[in-house]
Amino acid sequence: MAISSITNTLGAGSGVDVAALVGSLVDAQFANKTAQLTNQSATITKQISGVSTLKSGITSFSSALASLVKGGSLATAPTSSNAGIVTVSALSGAKLAGLSASVEVRQLAAAQVATSTPRADPIASVGRGSFTLKFGTATVTDGAMTGFSAGSGDPITIPITAGNSGLTGIARAINAANAGVTATVLTDSAGSRLSIRGATGEAKAFTLTATEDADAPGLSALNIGPGSGTAIGSTAKDAIVAVDGTPLKRSTNSMSDLIAGVKLDLVSASVGTTVTIGTSAPTASLSQAVNDFVETFNQLNSAIKEQTDPVTGALRSDAAATGLQRQLRQLTLTPLATGGAAGAPTTLAEIGVRTNRDGTLSVDSAQLSSMLNKYPTAVEAMFADGKGASGNGLSSALSAISDAAINSSTGLGASAARYTKAQGDVATGQSDLTDAEAAMTKRLTAQYAAMDARVAAYKSTQAFLKQQVDAWNSSS
Repeated sequence: MAISSITNTLGAGSGVDVAALVGSLVDAQFANKTAQLTNQSATITKQISGVSTLKSGITSFSSALASLVKGGSLATAPTSSNAGIVTVSALSGAKLAGLSASVEVRQLAAAQVATSTPRADPIASVGRGSFTLKFGTATVTDGAMTGFSAGSGDPITIPITAGNSGLTGIARAINAANAGVTATVLTDSAGSRLSIRGATGEAKAFTLTATEDADAPGLSALNIGPGSGTAIGSTAKDAIVAVDGTPLKRSTNSMSDLIAGVKLDLVSASVGTTVTIGTSAPTASLSQAVNDFVETFNQLNSAIKEQTDPVTGALRSDAAATGLQRQLRQLTLTPLATGGAAGAPTTLAEIGVRTNRDGTLSVDSAQLSSMLNKYPTAVEAMFADGKGASGNGLSSALSAISDAAINSSTGLGASAARYTKAQGDVATGQSDLTDAEAAMTKRLTAQYAAMDARVAAYKSTQAFLKQQVDAWNSSS
């Protein structure tokens, strides 16, 4: 017969359901502690979730505003009266208030382009040896270089070996030298040509002179320079731009040193046509930014109120959470710009951002419009990127609040670490409690097993004595 487990035989002697009794005793012993740890675990889980929600909210708010400010849409932008001649863009950190200039594009910068005579096979060897590349200024007449004055830079030697002696290989060797020119092979029905382009600018003209291998001559057919057969399809030129009537030369068509804070990109030359460079204030963008800021603030404020509610809030006793709430409430009164005109606004409250009784913000559209019309530069300065003479700016102020809020020593970062540790302690306590329950169950089960065995023995003795008594009575 199979041996039954002790839990199956318990109670056979006494008739008591020992397993149920032990379970009830153990549950009663640990019920309060179990409930306490369960409640603690649930509370800490809510606290960790609340901290995560607030950290994500403030960092996302700060990052979004910083990206908007850095995008440049909230700053005064330069304008061109003729984008077909010159386009303009603001340089980082530029102050463009009062900008006014006239530009006449008299000549675009151009690069020298030299193209060899056609050859039937782009792979067949032209010759071996080396090329010497020199930069300088050139004179070009009817597509032929008639004069060249070398610059101060060192000549560049480009070896041409058996492995790269065809047009395709020569182009590859020139490009591999990274010498400031780009070579390509152009092919049509007439054959293949080696075309080499330099950089823009008058001083970026170039010559290419072959030193031939006596055993494999032919490279000089690709020479570029006075007396060579290579055609100059485009001459190296500087751009000529007259700024407020003063002609100036630059080696490229993109220039950032002619008008303070403005990058000019030349599109076409038009002698005699004056292009006016002015500015456009970001009035509509600033108005939209203020309204978007208020909407996002209110969303974050709602989350903070929920987490810090004095009755139901998981973070109602968390100093970092209440500190974040306090700092955000002070933001509308924080000076964001200095050094403006007399009477110019310096705070959000002064441009129409109102704080309501429930802590939310709203926008007084009429006041905002008035401030944007009267003091556009001051309002723009409040949304300026970074710190400087004009004050911190809203982005920097919000960033400072965000940094303090998530600080790992005093902010929500510290709260998260504290709650995580507490959660670990609760888990340890629950594990210890489980071990204690198991130990008590084992001990009580053993004790009741011994008791049940004694009761069973007493019953066995009782049955034997009863049989004897019955036998004696029967004999009588």
